[in-house]
Amino acid sequence: MKTAMVYRMVKPDHVCPFGLKALDLLERNGYQIEDKHLTNDAETQALKDKFNVKTTPQIFINDERIGGYDDLQAFFGKEVSQSAEVSYTPVIAIFATTALASIALTWGFSGTLFSPQTLIWFIALSMLVLAIQKLQDLESFTNQFLGYDLLARKVVRYAYVYPFAEAFVGIAMLAGVAWLSLVAAVVAIFIGTVNGVSVFKAVYIDKRELKCACVGGNSNVPLGFVSLTENIMMVGMGIYMLIRFSGLL
Repeated sequence: MKTAMVYRMVKPDHVCPFGLKALDLLERNGYQIEDKHLTNDAETQALKDKFNVKTTPQIFINDERIGGYDDLQAFFGKEVSQSAEVSYTPVIAIFATTALASIALTWGFSGTLFSPQTLIWFIALSMLVLAIQKLQDLESFTNQFLGYDLLARKVVRYAYVYPFAEAFVGIAMLAGVAWLSLVAAVVAIFIGTVNGVSVFKAVYIDKRELKCACVGGNSNVPLGFVSLTENIMMVGMGIYMLIRFSGLL
């Protein structure tokens, strides 16, 4: 029989999430588990001192100490995520979700899966979600944004305005009102061009390895092709809105 023992923090005001993940991983791999609760700081510290470790949970399999949750993942041959590792996962999650939402809206309103409106909704929803990501922690966003945006480096307050401008463009695109769309088109072309030039200079001319502020501050998304493509799409949609709505006024 495969057996395991897990020492994890279970206090009235805190249950260790990694301890719960360790239990789940062990159960899914067919282990009988002896679940040991650390119910206060003294018990937790005593365990750390006993095994000379800095964190909990601590997992034992067949009386052999495996370590913490990351060590348990490695034990089962699973990839262990590194917090400092660059990743496109946030961007993929956002764009995949907004793409599906756009298709669902098109289907609901027109009975088809794709139309020119699908692309408009996709860009509008993407800009809104990206703006929300930035506005959750405006200071962290500006810290990263100031690392490469050329206008923000000259006018620091522009870094604080950018997420609001991005949100405005997305909302205006969803509204579909002619005069509002024309204003949004000008804003989209402006911020998309400035940021696109900034990204191109930082990545392809200066050869700098930076993190993109597109999904908010402290992200591990690398600045590069995806960021540049996002800005090109923004400019392209701005031009499209100018052409589409200029004759309606």
